[in-house]
Amino acid sequence: MESRANVFEVRDLEVGFRVFRGHLRVLDKANLVVEHGEKVGLVGETGCGKSITMKATIGILPIPPAHISGGSILIDGRDILKLRGRALRHTQGLLSLIPQDPSASLNPVFRIGTQLADAIKYSTANANLGRKAIRKRSIEILSEVGLPDPERNLASYPVQMSGGMKQRVLIAMALVTDPLLLIADEPTTALDVTIEAQILRLMREAVDRRDVSILLITHNLGVVREFTDRVYIMYAGQVSEEGATSDLFSTPLHPYTQGLIASVPKLTGEGVASGIEGMVPDYLDVPPGCRFSPRCRHAMPVCSEKPEMRLPEAAHGVACHLFSPAPGEEKPCSD
Repeated sequence: MESRANVFEVRDLEVGFRVFRGHLRVLDKANLVVEHGEKVGLVGETGCGKSITMKATIGILPIPPAHISGGSILIDGRDILKLRGRALRHTQGLLSLIPQDPSASLNPVFRIGTQLADAIKYSTANANLGRKAIRKRSIEILSEVGLPDPERNLASYPVQMSGGMKQRVLIAMALVTDPLLLIADEPTTALDVTIEAQILRLMREAVDRRDVSILLITHNLGVVREFTDRVYIMYAGQVSEEGATSDLFSTPLHPYTQGLIASVPKLTGEGVASGIEGMVPDYLDVPPGCRFSPRCRHAMPVCSEKPEMRLPEAAHGVACHLFSPAPGEEKPCSD
């Protein structure tokens, strides 16, 4: 039986920006994979390259000043960096984005029904639908995401809705195109805790009911631990660690991951969260090799060389020279 292609793969992706000061080297051979029906987290502090990865994937990266100098982005096995025209639009149509700020993502001068109708009308999955069919589909999808009185809300303007209601509309707009992958970019940042829980539950139900995969881009480790199956940790454009969510939180390997987890306040009140000293480097002058080395308490001379992603534990990878084999030794792994 022929194996099914992964929903989404980023292979050795390199993205930079040409600006007045020089050349910003942002993504440095980034790799990540999302399988069918999987919930994957992409985690890192502000400025680590998460949103650049997302923008390159959905085709909204401003080129120029940005440029993609290497790698590939595969959606359902097709490299979108090699596609053009209708083939590119069809392949990118397999993705949907849930943006982070619902108030800024909906046009304030158009009714919800008009904006949802446009999402339906111009999607490949709903081609050739008439006005009545589009309205019926709009009501169905708003009901599916739990928005009360969908017919009345179709006639509403965004300003008449709460933040949670607007986020449900954005999820409806993302789901109505029948995507293979939902890219959720900090979808609960602007919401309070109780609404956040409802939105996460809604996204989880969408995965189970529709066989949709989700790439959750966030800096919120609590949301990642609760929601995802696997997680990638990104620092300054480099993927530093990857693995099953339970493994990564129980046994973090990379010093950066350990620092992130140690930075989370404890409900038990056991002292103050320690945090990580320093800041993400300036992409105009990034450190050679491991970009975390200037902030790392374990930094060694060999850190001036970029570490390879290794698997010291089964299906748990880390890019750190602490786990590199000594000369003449085999690559460490677990049976």
